[in-house]
Amino acid sequence: MLYDLVRPWLFKLSAETAHELTLDGLSAVQRLGLGRFIDKPIPSNPVTAFGLTFDNPVGLAAGLDKNGDHLDALGRLGFGFIEIGTVTPRPQPGNPQPRLFRVPEYQGIINRMGFNNKGVDYLIERVRSASYKGILGINIGKNADTPLEDATRDYLVCMEKVYPYAHYITVNLSSPNTPGLRSLQFGDGFKSLLIELKRKQAELSALQGQYKPVLIKIAPDMESDDLRWIARTLLEHKIDGVIATNTTLDRTALGVHPLRDEAGGLSGAPLTQKAQSVTEILAAEIGNDMPIIGVGGIMNGAHAAERYQAGAHLVQIYSGLIYRGPELIAEVADALVSAQAIADK
Repeated sequence: MLYDLVRPWLFKLSAETAHELTLDGLSAVQRLGLGRFIDKPIPSNPVTAFGLTFDNPVGLAAGLDKNGDHLDALGRLGFGFIEIGTVTPRPQPGNPQPRLFRVPEYQGIINRMGFNNKGVDYLIERVRSASYKGILGINIGKNADTPLEDATRDYLVCMEKVYPYAHYITVNLSSPNTPGLRSLQFGDGFKSLLIELKRKQAELSALQGQYKPVLIKIAPDMESDDLRWIARTLLEHKIDGVIATNTTLDRTALGVHPLRDEAGGLSGAPLTQKAQSVTEILAAEIGNDMPIIGVGGIMNGAHAAERYQAGAHLVQIYSGLIYRGPELIAEVADALVSAQAIADK
């Protein structure tokens, strides 16, 4: 209800300014000891996936809190898990502004942020200083100036550094805003990367005595045969889970809107059906052998229920949160309880 009052004022600001102001405001409330005003308790609905038990299946997608600066405040909103990042080995400014655009007529968002972040060491310090105790995913990427042939090195550097602090690690191969990144999802290069990720995971697990799941986040803009190949390849290499999906380059849903030619990935309602379809294709290939986190265009409870019915074990939200506010978390959580009850009959 409060967000409904504030949103018109936030939408008068540039999208990036509003984003920063909202997160800073939430954290200020938390620091002042007024967290009860943002608390959004969600009834427990435990879900187990890739060896972890989530208090509820509604997560925050990566990208909202890239550096882990706002973990404690976000942790009070009722999420069953939070994913921070994408983080890279070295700090980088990302793409020039403006780089974030709302498309309110379609409940969409276009971003070409470019993995702007303060680097993995900064993120680790923020995680270490946070009091958040929920399940934490850390999303890792490569620096923009790292050649594609050296991308594996960047992922392994990040993986080694975040391993002690993450409950799971997401490998982002699917952002459209780092040149060439999506090509890492295909062919022998993809298989070689998975081999190295599993090798590093085994090494770190042995050294630290704790197994941390590794997930791959994929793009929605692939042919069905490519998605099936990816699913089989992930299974072959014993990857722990898949996140479907990242943002889309497809502008069909925007019609002739003046922002349709802005470069970047499109999220929100225009992505709903495409992400739903990807989840269905993956689930048909994977079955129960690998958990899927469904993300992309989940704007209401019905969308979440449909993603669950398609085969997603957990869901994440981001753009829906921008348009609907924190009330969406409870709505999605309730819808998933109902969907699970129907499935169990």
